[in-house]
Amino acid sequence: MKNSIGMCGISCSGCGAYLAYQSNDDNLREKTAKEWSKEYNADIKPENINCNGCVSENGPYFSHCYECEIRECGLEKDVKNCAYCDEYACEQLEKFFEWAPTAKETLDKIRAAR
Repeated sequence: MKNSIGMCGISCSGCGAYLAYQSNDDNLREKTAKEWSKEYNADIKPENINCNGCVSENGPYFSHCYECEIRECGLEKDVKNCAYCDEYACEQLEKFFEWAPTAKETLDKIRAAR
């Protein structure tokens, strides 16, 4: 299984929806749905725990991918991920990095290596 990096720099290899889809693991779908439902105070069903990474061309995508402003911006700018954007790191990303500092580390490494 390849390690996909989301538009924002989050590694898909740590995401339950990505892992469940890649391995077609219904037990992981159920576990992830339960955890995320509790964590996000939402009714997430196991059958919705499927994602091929937000930068994949063919999906499927987890529901948040469809409303993620960072992903939408990156797709509009046609970049592989935010590390390749001329406006890196924008205000929107800086706010996101407060919540996910490892995503910043990942994108900074990609940006330095390109």
